[in-house]
Amino acid sequence: MSTSPDQNPFAPPTARVQDVSVGGLELAGRGARLGAVLIDGLIQGGLYYALAFTLFKTMLPDVNSGAGFGTRFAMQFVVGIGLFVLLQSYLLATRGQTIGKRLLGLRIVRSNGEPVAIGRILGLRYFVGWIITMIPFIGVVFALADGLLIFRDSRKCLHDNIADTIVVRA
Repeated sequence: MSTSPDQNPFAPPTARVQDVSVGGLELAGRGARLGAVLIDGLIQGGLYYALAFTLFKTMLPDVNSGAGFGTRFAMQFVVGIGLFVLLQSYLLATRGQTIGKRLLGLRIVRSNGEPVAIGRILGLRYFVGWIITMIPFIGVVFALADGLLIFRDSRKCLHDNIADTIVVRA
């Protein structure tokens, strides 16, 4: 391989690489999506435990007794979903965003760029995943695969494939 005297053979490539886009929409970055999930988790978790320690003390785990585990688990699940719906449903229905996505300038749309119906977001994107993650062993594998699939070129997680959604910059 020959190079001209003014070319450095050890220089990095100078090609311009454009970010991935779908139908004119720029896909959200992996770091921004992670940040949005962390923000949403901190908000929801903080509110959940504030309620658990003040109003719903029966939701807290009792390490000394196995009694009532099923009831406590069901109550935690219902309260957790209820909090998510109360906190996030308005923004999801009107803008396709959670609080974290709004703060970081992201939104959820259909794969073709159209807005997503609230039923599709809550039912397919979130609820199906919640149910699957409760299944012993399978839930752990699902949760791991769901998160790791973001490293594909399409940046779609498993829940995005289930709901036919993508996350884009707002």
